[in-house]
Amino acid sequence: MTSKLMKLASQSQLSSWLPSIHPQVWIFAIGRFLSEVGTGCTLFYAPIFFVNEVGLSATSVGVALGSGSISGIVGRIVGGSLADSEYWGRRRTLLLATAISAVGSLVLATTSDFTILVIGSLISGLGIGFYWPAAEAVVADASQIDNRRQTFALARLADNLGLAIGIVVAGFLIAVIGSYRWLFVIDSISFLVFFGVVYVGISQTEQQQMPEKTEHFASWMAVLSDRRFLVYIAVNIFFTIYISQIHSTLPLYFKNFVIKSTTEGFAQTTISVLFAWHLMLAIICQLPVTNLLKRCSHTLALTVSAILWAVGFGLIWVSGTAPSDNLVWVALALGVFAVAIVSYTPSAASLVTELAPENQRGVYFSLNAVCWAIGSFIGHPLGGWALDQPRVITDSYWLGFPLSVLIVVVVLQYLNRILPESN
Repeated sequence: MTSKLMKLASQSQLSSWLPSIHPQVWIFAIGRFLSEVGTGCTLFYAPIFFVNEVGLSATSVGVALGSGSISGIVGRIVGGSLADSEYWGRRRTLLLATAISAVGSLVLATTSDFTILVIGSLISGLGIGFYWPAAEAVVADASQIDNRRQTFALARLADNLGLAIGIVVAGFLIAVIGSYRWLFVIDSISFLVFFGVVYVGISQTEQQQMPEKTEHFASWMAVLSDRRFLVYIAVNIFFTIYISQIHSTLPLYFKNFVIKSTTEGFAQTTISVLFAWHLMLAIICQLPVTNLLKRCSHTLALTVSAILWAVGFGLIWVSGTAPSDNLVWVALALGVFAVAIVSYTPSAASLVTELAPENQRGVYFSLNAVCWAIGSFIGHPLGGWALDQPRVITDSYWLGFPLSVLIVVVVLQYLNRILPESN
């Protein structure tokens, strides 16, 4: 009797953390998890490989990776329209995105000079561009107002878990085979696996089968005239620039700069552990933080995230200038970044969902995804430039981000005033 009551209590507690989630979201989350394992193999190691192994400068690598944002913007704009199209839809757009991404990863695996790196980045950027509007629309279609943030949190949980495992796998493979190129091959295979999951398990959603459809041009005009959404887009670009630093600038900063009391940066294994810690904390905190911030407005949740980003970048500055305990400061910074990210992503996606008409979600998420392309386009070259400067400039670079958070907070307060009270 006691064990039965405990089982019921456990089920009730799980239900409180994970409200009724549409089965298609679970299937999609599995696909995202498998794909992110491959992405985790390359995401934090790519800049290290291209600089330390291929021999390119940090600035040129930043420019090459940022070039993928150009094709990414095209992919996001076209992908958003395709995702809303009754003749194409979310599913086919996802299939196209995963196929293109698989090709892009294979090209990056063959990188030997700047030109090939740019080509690979352009192809990968196009695939990512097609992916995000359709992916976010699939989750939005399958969510309800009362569980929307948790539904998006589950998708992000799958992403982070896959990335964490990918980082560990990559660290092990580099230690055993000593080759970074195979990591991109694994990434390509993971996209093909994701293609299979989407092909078998994802169907068109009910919202896409509605008879009323808005013309693509009219949809874009409606988005571009939505003042509330445009204000959100402006502030969202700052968040995506912050995230781009974690993916490209920080790994190389940890590897090549003196951030502990020795004559070199952290070892590859240490970097693996650090980013695994970052992602594992994000996994642990994702649902609790989402449920805690569910009581807050979207703008308040985003403000909390912005303040955490400021604290995190401040800690990165300390880690590069402190005479000792540099590893501790880096671990603290990545821990703060983890909470900042899980505070940001569900609320941002939920806010877009609530602002967008159901038959225009693909276009709204398309413009939302363009923020990520713009953030990468700015963040990657900017970070690469900073790493090629004298040490004093490189260290001071991190102090600029807390100052930018002041702008973010001010804009968020304005956005809060023009949004409906339910947001």
